[in-house]
Amino acid sequence: MTAQPPPTPPFRDPSLPFAERVDDLLARLTPAEKVAFLHQYAPAVERLGVAAFRTGQEALHGVAWMGPATVFPQAVGLGATWNTDLVRRVGEAVAKEVRAMRERDDRVGLNVWSPTVNLLRHPLWGRNEEGYSEDPKLTSAIATAFTRGLRGDHPTYWRTAPVLKHWLAHNNETDRATSSSTVRPRVLHEYDLRAFKETVEAGAVAGVMPAYNLVNGRPNHVSPYLGAELRRWTADELLVCSDAGAPSNLVDFEHYYDSHEEATAASLRAGVDSFTDHGTDGSQIVARVQGALDKGLLTEADVEVAVRRQLSVRFRLGEFDPGTDPHADGGEFDTPAHRALALEAAEQAVVLLKNDGVLPLAPDARIAVVGLLADECKLDWYSGTLIHRSTPLEGLYERFGADRVTFAEGVDRVRLETSTGAFLRVPAAPDAPDLARGAEGALDPALLAGRTDLPPLTTDAEGTELALIDWGDDVWTLRAPDGRYLSVADDGFVRASADQPGGWVVQETFRLEPHAGGHLLRHIGTGRPVSVAADGVKVADADPEVFRLVVVERGEDAVARAAARADVVVVVAGNDPHINGRETEDRSTLRLPEHQRRLLRAARAANSRTVLALVSAYPYAVESTALPAVLWSAHGGQAAGIALARVLAGDVSPAGRLPQTWYESDADLPDLLDYDVIGGRQTYLYFEGTPLFPFGHGLSYTSFGYADLSTHVGDTAVRVSFTVTNTGDVTGDEVAQLYTRAVEPSVVRPRRELLAHRRITLAPGERAELSFDVPLDSFAFWDVALGGWRLEPGPYDLLVGTSSEDTRLRATVLLEGTPAAPRPVLRRRLEAADFDEQGGAAIVDRTKEAGDAVTPAVGRSAELLYRDCDFEDGVTEVTARLAGEGTLELALDGGPVLASLTLKPEEPGDPYVYTTLGAGIVAEGVHDVRLRLRGPLRLAYVGFSG
Repeated sequence: MTAQPPPTPPFRDPSLPFAERVDDLLARLTPAEKVAFLHQYAPAVERLGVAAFRTGQEALHGVAWMGPATVFPQAVGLGATWNTDLVRRVGEAVAKEVRAMRERDDRVGLNVWSPTVNLLRHPLWGRNEEGYSEDPKLTSAIATAFTRGLRGDHPTYWRTAPVLKHWLAHNNETDRATSSSTVRPRVLHEYDLRAFKETVEAGAVAGVMPAYNLVNGRPNHVSPYLGAELRRWTADELLVCSDAGAPSNLVDFEHYYDSHEEATAASLRAGVDSFTDHGTDGSQIVARVQGALDKGLLTEADVEVAVRRQLSVRFRLGEFDPGTDPHADGGEFDTPAHRALALEAAEQAVVLLKNDGVLPLAPDARIAVVGLLADECKLDWYSGTLIHRSTPLEGLYERFGADRVTFAEGVDRVRLETSTGAFLRVPAAPDAPDLARGAEGALDPALLAGRTDLPPLTTDAEGTELALIDWGDDVWTLRAPDGRYLSVADDGFVRASADQPGGWVVQETFRLEPHAGGHLLRHIGTGRPVSVAADGVKVADADPEVFRLVVVERGEDAVARAAARADVVVVVAGNDPHINGRETEDRSTLRLPEHQRRLLRAARAANSRTVLALVSAYPYAVESTALPAVLWSAHGGQAAGIALARVLAGDVSPAGRLPQTWYESDADLPDLLDYDVIGGRQTYLYFEGTPLFPFGHGLSYTSFGYADLSTHVGDTAVRVSFTVTNTGDVTGDEVAQLYTRAVEPSVVRPRRELLAHRRITLAPGERAELSFDVPLDSFAFWDVALGGWRLEPGPYDLLVGTSSEDTRLRATVLLEGTPAAPRPVLRRRLEAADFDEQGGAAIVDRTKEAGDAVTPAVGRSAELLYRDCDFEDGVTEVTARLAGEGTLELALDGGPVLASLTLKPEEPGDPYVYTTLGAGIVAEGVHDVRLRLRGPLRLAYVGFSG
């Protein structure tokens, strides 16, 4: 008799629904196996044939950290395209490369941690490059497109499983693991949640990653909004993956919990499903979860909820169905189509900010290309390794010919003299190419990548001429003539060994500190000064060397020479994404570093036809008045240089648009930690000043006419239609933008707010009709008096144009809605955080699990205003729920204090222990309620009774 093969377990049966298969597999796992799945690196279960799995694969603008891959423009550059179709195709290409790379390296994960949808509220945020826009509507549109590309179009199986970063209100690197973002309800719902919500509702998101920071005094990794908001937006199982090290931060840095078992249990109950901590070692997380189970802080059911969510994602990725998963055969890698898409994306990301006719460049123009980024193709922390590269210089060489293009980098060329009179010398690299890189030379950094056999620096009578670059904030790099940057290795010796500055801790940056008539050269990464010893040059706390800086040539002199010989000058300026603004480090200013301002001044003085091309991850405050043309592009990936050259030449008419406001000066910016975009009048939505360049701004080499605006108010949406015509001489893209403004708002509303946009291509004379159906709830706001959304009846302007400030067509529609009504304080208590205005207040956690309270942010007092509170026929008592110590004073309108409640515990206690205090009060009718908090007092709510 022939032995029968064992039956196929239900979880292996692709004919069954995923939910049923997940249940079957979950039931087969032991309690210990389930707990082990909670770490980022879930081990294999060999007895069931279940492979190991890890959450997390960085893929922000290409596959990152896993070697060579196609590198697309930075995320902020993709946002600048305003092109959802293009971004969807980029996401699809990235997902195909993830699959292809996984075929040859199983460390490449299919659960991709991308995109970042944190709003670019503050342009000094170090991670500005990772987000799409300051506007939630544009951010969600671009993020939705990217996640749809990452997910794929198959109705059942996903190509990759995207996880959105970073939940929630995360926009500062300064104290990012301990700072709390005060986000009042209107800002929470109208701004910060909105970018996540619309993307999740679109159906291509596998999960989210909480951020390191706290929101309203509570760490994001125990955020109640994970359940109260996120998981109500979709019927799909969403996987919440912790940020790296964040589970330990709850105890070690935030001191929010006393033990790791308590913190881990709270995170799991709040909705975290996968813990990214201690690298590949899952033993500590497993021990914490098991400890929490043993102490009764968790149940096995809590663990199963998280494991179920993980398994749901794995089934959708086709892990258990290799025979039916359409993506199982691999993807596509570095194809001609991907290379062409990288160029297309880089071209579409270029924004023409100003043009007085100098662009496009004449075909026979003699061009000087100058600046610190003129021959650079910079990568950032979330880039892959370049397979192809193109710098602006190389792009212009290719487009115009080397005989028409001259180059001056503009570095300061120096030698460093020691106290003995000898000079610092860079030994030659073994088999080093005989090429120079300096004011007028170039070297492919790839030729020098990965050198580990280089000797440390030494000294001799001649020394080495070094390229010295000031990146601002007293941060400098030094580079040898062959292109190698001075770097500090683990052994402390200084070597010319790096092709570019980089790494989690950058080892290629130094400070020049005046000392004893010379300078100390202090290595920033270690904090130690450079010393010269018999065995070489190294960093050490003892015997620091005092160097004399001998300037061989100033960078502006080389720039002036090149500029004077040219018909037009292109100054390429901007940032290095690893220096002065990156993950862990916010910027200090909008200004260009002084070194680059010197070069720009020298070019302008030598040649009035000077074009500024900014290549940066951030907005800058630049003096553009005297410049005939200004462009901006984010770091554009592998095709950045040729893309910029094609735009400068007029082969491509620029059509990128600013995804965030460019301010004139630092004085226009709020405090970095002020998250109240409404009260602080932040972003284009509320900013009342004059921007340098407004949100949505971008020029073209052609012109467009707008006409035929029509509107129709339906039962659920407003239809807006208009025509756009290319009235110029060349084919170009236009980005038509539709905004609204409440004409007679009862509360502060945006000056204008993006409702919809579309990027279209039109030939000369071509006309297109555009129509948008705008849901009526797009006009609503979060009414704190109701604790929900309200569409206010009245007139709303509909503004059609080319930016938030350039309106071409205008119409006004009357919308029906729910009229404003006073707050019924007898029937609904006054929640402290539901204020209309405040001064000096911070929102904090009412309890560690849920709820908000208000306390003075700084100093000893805070004021809260609640408008139009209805006391009806009269009240006789006020009660307040208070914790801490201090006094609460209540007044109506602008009158005197009517009630004063003082909480003075016998000894300082638990800030989460609340007491209800009451006092008599006589009031009737509708009044503004004013509350003043004095001292370290927490107010949860105020109630009234008759």
